[in-house]
Amino acid sequence: MSQVNFDAMSDAELRRYFLENRQDQAACHAYLDRFSQRPKLIIASPSDPDFDAKIQAAIRQKLEASRSTQPVNNTVDRTE
Repeated sequence: MSQVNFDAMSDAELRRYFLENRQDQAACHAYLDRFSQRPKLIIASPSDPDFDAKIQAAIRQKLEASRSTQPVNNTVDRTE
């Protein structure tokens, strides 16, 4: 069996490999290690007076970003 180089994989490749090879413990550790080492973005602290507004803005930003990367469905349902 050949050794897999997880460091050479992109995030998407590593994720895909892990999902296709869930029994591979090394892949699981590589996947979790990669994402746990990333810096965490702190949006607001609980004591921040604008906590709710900042959280809602961050959620909106994530939703807009995900919508811009999804393919648009321009089909029209004419069954009415």
